[in-house]
Amino acid sequence: MKLNELRDNAGASKKRMRVGRGPGSGKGKTAGRGIKGQKSRSGVAINAYEGGQMPLYQRLPKRGFNKPNRKKFAVVNLGLVQKFIDAKKIDASAEINEDVLVASGLVRRKLDGVRILAKGDFSAKVTLSVTGASKSAVAAVEKAGGTLTVTTASASE
Repeated sequence: MKLNELRDNAGASKKRMRVGRGPGSGKGKTAGRGIKGQKSRSGVAINAYEGGQMPLYQRLPKRGFNKPNRKKFAVVNLGLVQKFIDAKKIDASAEINEDVLVASGLVRRKLDGVRILAKGDFSAKVTLSVTGASKSAVAAVEKAGGTLTVTTASASE
């Protein structure tokens, strides 16, 4: 077999119908769109319109509520903090606050504050100061001999 002998399997590819190419083609003149009306015109998208019937997205019940003033925290796991301390990217002897976490590259941006969660192993004796922390994260840091202070009380769970 040569490259010039390569062919698709029979019936694998079908040529597209060219519409509006004369009456002999079977799809000439109106090109299968019928006569007049909105759908025969170009540039018309009638998304979710169901011919006067109530559209599906309006028939389904709406639930829930999104708080417009909700806080978005940058979430950090203790295991990652430990990894950065081991890699000497964070100095464990000094106080670790949100600015230190951003400077080390652990957190990209603070958003409404940094929240510490307890996932992963933590063994370093450090002083952490952040906007929020889970109860288990506070317990894990204190168990390792360090302190975790939450700057705003409303952020903790």
